Amino acid sequence: MRDPRAITDGCGDQSVRGDTVPPIRGKVIRWPPKHPDREWRKLMPRNNMSNNARFAEIAALAGEPARVGMLHALMDGRALTASELARVASVTPQTASEHLAKMAAAGLVQVEKQGRHRYHRLASPAVAQMMESIMLVASRLDTVRPAPVNGPRDAALRAARTCYDHLAGHLGVALADALVSGGHVELSHDAGVVTDAGVALFGRIGIDVTSFSAGRGKTARVLCRPCLDWSERRSHLAGAVATALCTRSLEEGWIRRIEGTRAVTVTAKGQRVFCEAIGVRFSGQ
Repeated sequence: MRDPRAITDGCGDQSVRGDTVPPIRGKVIRWPPKHPDREWRKLMPRNNMSNNARFAEIAALAGEPARVGMLHALMDGRALTASELARVASVTPQTASEHLAKMAAAGLVQVEKQGRHRYHRLASPAVAQMMESIMLVASRLDTVRPAPVNGPRDAALRAARTCYDHLAGHLGVALADALVSGGHVELSHDAGVVTDAGVALFGRIGIDVTSFSAGRGKTARVLCRPCLDWSERRSHLAGAVATALCTRSLEEGWIRRIEGTRAVTVTAKGQRVFCEAIGVRFSGQ
C-alpha cells in the first residue's frame, strides 16, 4: 500500500518520505512584490527622506516674503530687534515675532538677550551663503524679464556691501582679485589658502592670521574660501580672514556703513590702504 506521506516530484519517477522537499527542476519563477513602491521605500535610507523633509521646511521658511525681508536685513551681520525687523518687513511686531520664532526654531536665526531687549541675527555664515546663492539664482532668472530700473541704493549695493560678515560687491571681488594676483591668497572652486606672503601682508595691516588656526572642532571657522558674488557673478573672499578684514576696515575707517542698507562706502583713507597695501585698483587710478 502506498505511503500517504509520499510526495512525487512531478515526473512520476521519484518520491520522498516525511518532510523532505524534492529538488526543484527547471526555471524558477519569482513573482514581483505586490506593492513595489513599498519595497522601494524599504531600500531607501530613512535619513534621505527626513533630509528631504528638512530641506522643504527650510526652503518654505526662507521663501516667505516677510521672512525674506528680515533675513536680507540681517545680512550685514548686525543684530536687530523684532520691532526693527517688523518695519523692514512691513508687518506688525506680533507677526514679526511669530516669523522670528519659526526661523529660530529652524536654526536660521539666533536670539541674544540683553537686559529687556532681544536681538536677532543670522545663526551662521552658512545661512548668509544660502541667501547669497538664492539671490544669484534669482538674478539670473531676471535676465528673461524687462530690465528693472535700479535706484541709487542698488548701485551702492553693487559697488560695495557686507555679505553677513565679509565684504562683497565690486569692492569684495576687487580685493579677492588683488590678493590672488599678488600671490597672497590661492583660491580654487570651493576652497582657499592664505600663503606665507599673505600672512605677512595681513600682519602689516593689523590682522594676525596665525591666531585663527587655534580653533578646533565644530566651532572652528574656515580660514579662507571663495564666495560667489550675486551681483558681480564672480567670487569674493569669505572665511575667517575675510571677516577680520571687514571688521578691521570698519574699525579703522577704511569703509563706512550707509544707513538703512548693508551697502558700504570706501573712504579716501580706505582707498589708499587698499591700493598701497593690497594692490586694489580703483576707477581713475
